[in-house]
Amino acid sequence: MDYIIAKSDKSTEKADYHLVGIFTDKKTNHIDKKVSKSTTNTIIDSIKNSEISGETGDYQIFDDNSIASKVVVFGLGEKKKFNPIILNKTVSSVIKKIAKTNAKILSINTKNIVLSNLTTSTQQLIVAMESSFYKFSLKKMEDKVKLKKCIFLSDKKISTKDFNNIVKISKSISGGISLAKDLGNIPPNICTPLFLSNEAKKLQKINKLIKVKILDEKKMKSLGMGSLLSVSQGSKQPAKFVIIEYLPQKNKNPIVLVGKGITFDTGGISLKPASTMDEMKFDMSGAGSVIGTMYACAKMQSKTNTVGILACAENMPGSQATRPGDVVTSMSGLTVEILNTDAEGRLVLCDALTYAKRYKPKYMLDMATLTGACLVGLGKYPSGLFSNDQKLADLIKKSADKTGDRVWQLPLYDDYFEELKTNFADIQNIGGRYGGAITAAAFLAKFTEDIKWAHLDIAGTAWETGENKGSTGRPVGLLVDFLLSNQ
Repeated sequence: MDYIIAKSDKSTEKADYHLVGIFTDKKTNHIDKKVSKSTTNTIIDSIKNSEISGETGDYQIFDDNSIASKVVVFGLGEKKKFNPIILNKTVSSVIKKIAKTNAKILSINTKNIVLSNLTTSTQQLIVAMESSFYKFSLKKMEDKVKLKKCIFLSDKKISTKDFNNIVKISKSISGGISLAKDLGNIPPNICTPLFLSNEAKKLQKINKLIKVKILDEKKMKSLGMGSLLSVSQGSKQPAKFVIIEYLPQKNKNPIVLVGKGITFDTGGISLKPASTMDEMKFDMSGAGSVIGTMYACAKMQSKTNTVGILACAENMPGSQATRPGDVVTSMSGLTVEILNTDAEGRLVLCDALTYAKRYKPKYMLDMATLTGACLVGLGKYPSGLFSNDQKLADLIKKSADKTGDRVWQLPLYDDYFEELKTNFADIQNIGGRYGGAITAAAFLAKFTEDIKWAHLDIAGTAWETGENKGSTGRPVGLLVDFLLSNQ
């Protein structure tokens, strides 16, 4: 969809629908002059008669031929609680309804939809609108959405040049989120490690500064990636190690993003229960989010030096599969006793984190659907955040709050590291019964002691279940904001 900005009292272009948001305080003084006085009075009467409450999910349509054929008044909830999450939910809900009609042009009153500033609000609005059109299909289909243009009506000053830049960034972010969703939703018989590596290679066509290198198992073995290779050895699908470089600035240390890319996780010999095993196609969501983020950076021509690393493998219980009790040697030289083959994400990530150090990163972040324990502890709303550097953790929290892609920081006390001690290797791959998300993060921390590092456990946030089952594309929005904010 195309976007333009106009003064609320000067736009002459007629829209099929005009959107006006109201809070539960039911104030209407923000309704722009493009809505006729008679329609405004009708809206006020509907509010007085409690036909419109302003609650989220509430909406009503009014006819008004002076600005558009229809005016949609929709609820934004309580003003003091308004945030990016509510903005996304309310706007997406309305856009999805309008997209089912024959409407081609819509306008939106932005006076009442304000977050921290106009730029942030505009970006969030566009991302919400673009994301509302997402629909997964394995078949290539023509775009059936008839909406072609959206007019932002605002009294705030913003130049056309600045607005167009916001549109470019917003569309890049929504495109990255959609790509991450697609990669997560693709069935595992298609989305293999080879498939993921080929998808990463496509990024080179978007921006000439993107360089993609793919290491095969032979090369990984020569580098000493025994931990990663121990995961793939039970599968016919060979592992792939993917490096995506985007380095627009010379002599600046990059931010490195590392993604867990387990394209299907049976648990290996430590087999998972069958009931929801189909959801383990989403176990590559960390890698998917890195590809989506690199896509967004390439499209918007970000100035931030960024390197994406994908550790891709399939965890299967074949005759050559790793057994509980096996000891392997990681790229770092640390030996690992594998007590549970279903704790495989940390095994591929530790070698990826070690490899990533060669870039001398400013910051290193890894994203992984790492533990069910994180889902038990935090539910499906925030991602678990762990870091060995509090300043870095605070920067991530800032981006999380700004985008609505929430995180919650958990501790990394020395006590948790004690649980990883073993008589048979330098470290074991699981801790005790409790605090599994933390002991998993502690395992990774052992490989990042000399780097400013953070880990996002997205096991609860990478996909939805139930009737909305599918990938969420998280945490692409958070990651892009972090990169743009920390150039």
